Amino acid sequence: MKRTCDFMTALLALAVLWPLLLLIALWIKCDSRGPVFFRQVRVGLHGRRFRIWKFRTMSTDAEALGQITVGEDARVTRAGRTLRRLKLDELPQLFNVLVGEMSLVGPRPEVVKYVDMYPAPVRERVLSVRPGITAPTALEFYDEAAVLAAASDPEREYVEKILPVKLAAYLEYVDHATLADDAKTILRTVTAVARRLRRR
Repeated sequence: MKRTCDFMTALLALAVLWPLLLLIALWIKCDSRGPVFFRQVRVGLHGRRFRIWKFRTMSTDAEALGQITVGEDARVTRAGRTLRRLKLDELPQLFNVLVGEMSLVGPRPEVVKYVDMYPAPVRERVLSVRPGITAPTALEFYDEAAVLAAASDPEREYVEKILPVKLAAYLEYVDHATLADDAKTILRTVTAVARRLRRR
């Protein structure tokens, strides 16, 4: 049932949002050099690796300089700052949902480096469901980059403080989440983005 709901909702969303996606793509192309999309290997269901789709929000050489974005990161483009603040850079992941690599709601997919740090029993349970475009923790850590900017060692702050909180929430999701909970998370995410848009 969840997979069917994911597929139909993603298909409907793409049908409705394609003009917005096109405008964002044109904006990115005009704003900075490089491709419209950013693709990165993430770890998904049962440990299978896949390439996540995002709108590119950083300079083309950004990943070589680190995978954590901190505060007013100079690597983020002008268009990218707005796209990140409104989470619009995540919209291409609807394509990941269509092909079955992701769900609308679920644990956020991490890069291999951080998944390798999960305790083995936790890793098995977290990866027993498809990763999501949004998650309850995505709202809790909406301004994660700003939090990391205040840390003396952002990498250590993420690994030792933020990641354990996320994993605990992911385990709670895996054990207890329902379709109704997913719907509430999607509504909260849309509401949070709308509030940001009104404050712009």
